[in-house]
Amino acid sequence: MERGPASRRGSVPRLARVAALAAAAAIVAAGCSSSTSLHGSSSGQAVKGGTATVALPADVTDNWIFPFQSATYASPWNIEQLQWLMYRPLYMYGNNTGTSVAVDYPLSPADAPIYSDGGRTVTITLKGWKWSDGEAVDAKDVVFFLNMAEAEKATWYAYVPGLLPDNVVSYQATSTDALTIHLNRAYSSLWYTYNQLSELTPMPMAWDITKLGAAPGSGGCTTDSAADGWARCKAVYTFLNAQSERAASYVSSPLWSVVDGPWKLSSFSLSGYVTIVPNRAYSGSPKPRLSAVKFLPFTSDTAEYTALRTGDIDVGYVPPQDLPVKSPSSALPASNPLGSGYYLEPFYAYAIQYLQPNFDNPAVGYPLRQLYVRQALQYVMDQPGIAETIFRGYAIPTSGPVPTITQSQWIPRIQTENGGQGPYPFSISKARALLSSHGWSEVGGVMTCADPARCGTGISKGQQLKLTILYPTGQASISSMFQVYKSDAAQAGIRISLVGEALNAIIGESTACPMGPKCTAVQVGENDGWIYNGPGFEPTGESLFATGAATNLGSYNSPLMNNLISETHTSNSLSVFHEYATYAAQQLPYIWNPNPYQIQAVSSKLHGVTFSPFYTMLPEYWYFTK
Repeated sequence: MERGPASRRGSVPRLARVAALAAAAAIVAAGCSSSTSLHGSSSGQAVKGGTATVALPADVTDNWIFPFQSATYASPWNIEQLQWLMYRPLYMYGNNTGTSVAVDYPLSPADAPIYSDGGRTVTITLKGWKWSDGEAVDAKDVVFFLNMAEAEKATWYAYVPGLLPDNVVSYQATSTDALTIHLNRAYSSLWYTYNQLSELTPMPMAWDITKLGAAPGSGGCTTDSAADGWARCKAVYTFLNAQSERAASYVSSPLWSVVDGPWKLSSFSLSGYVTIVPNRAYSGSPKPRLSAVKFLPFTSDTAEYTALRTGDIDVGYVPPQDLPVKSPSSALPASNPLGSGYYLEPFYAYAIQYLQPNFDNPAVGYPLRQLYVRQALQYVMDQPGIAETIFRGYAIPTSGPVPTITQSQWIPRIQTENGGQGPYPFSISKARALLSSHGWSEVGGVMTCADPARCGTGISKGQQLKLTILYPTGQASISSMFQVYKSDAAQAGIRISLVGEALNAIIGESTACPMGPKCTAVQVGENDGWIYNGPGFEPTGESLFATGAATNLGSYNSPLMNNLISETHTSNSLSVFHEYATYAAQQLPYIWNPNPYQIQAVSSKLHGVTFSPFYTMLPEYWYFTK
């Protein structure tokens, strides 16, 4: 999870820019258009009810229900594909077209924000939806969340020092349905809507308690203030966090059954078996037509594909190794390996893929802080070869902080260089030359520091360039990719050891690193990439690259990067954004990997299914036909 900028330009006015939002969404959506020749037909009589079964990615399970999580639990499967189904965020992002990266106001419990005072004041009006217990979804529910963010920002995954809630001077419910937020400076409305308001989720008074059975609101977080050090909010958070750790009680809990989204839990297991059913009290539209949606876990993509081939799941994915090689001009294969029982859809994630160096690791942190070492590590990543041979053409290079798998105005020119590889195209010879020119010599097949004065600060004579990479298990393509990387790196004298673990375990180990205790456990990690779906939907870099950000898991630290990121917050100028993105592409806070896109398979009898670049799941649109 990372990104970055470069030098500065002047700002442009930053009043509400609804037109700019629409334009950005249109540009990205246009880039997602693709062949749909294998798309299913919606002919046939629609039927009400039925249970749709959905495959979770290999070795991935849901494990957190409370929509105020630490970085340990911040995954799209916990957030966009579980919490958002039951607890609508203030604003929803991505709709049921399968391509949109815009705010979807009709699906949101609040109307579009109104910016005034030159961008220093934001007014939010709630629509008057209801929670399933009959309480209104109103302004005090947003105050509840903001108060908790003030009290627990150190544990909140979306927190970046200086940003929300630090950039808020005051906020108050001015009526039952209206909230006014005063900011500490004029911000770009595009950025503030997409990267700050996007993190707010109304929370019911039924959660403002410190023990089960207590009266709603009795915890006092909604009316708390800094005067007591947010003591009441801290007590409520401690209680709710502890309740969210008790997964076995999710379904029976009087807390988590209070929902305002279209779905509620029917069953839940940490092993991955989760079932949701319609919330009959849902205020929004559309209302669910299915009787239930079941999520099923798989230990490997081979097991998941077997379930597809036998017709045991309605929505799943075809692993890259089981896809026919595709034409460069088409998003889908020329033939459907599953036959007429399923139709195929491309699933583009608005994401970047990378290896995350741990700059604080005591064994390898000093070498990783050297830009030339990171450049060498990037040069030995054969992105085009891996995309072609392992992902069978269903992937493109990652070249910087902006996703390029879909066309958008955000992509800086440098990321399109060298066939989309950016400034560091695959070259083992360039990697060797870089290391040699900085005082490294090959000893026993491994680059060894011979001249500490040239090797860099903290690197001692005789230190060898050896790294251990943690990568997620369960997907044969990921394992194969890193075997190729290990082999190519060895040719440049870089010795890599590979350790496979479950994705949740890697995230848990990585999130401990900025706090220190487990940093020795992670040298370089592959955390399955970063999707720009929170914190932040505009691809600025505060969540990944800003010093001290909760999701800057490698402890990257650059004052210039911080300044360039900050400038994107107050300007809608593309030149300002491109300077930031160019710097990040050059500086390599991460080592970029190929970015694959999935080919999803959907039962020919199930319709209304699309795949949002933000991972937003909307099964309320789904229906079966006879």
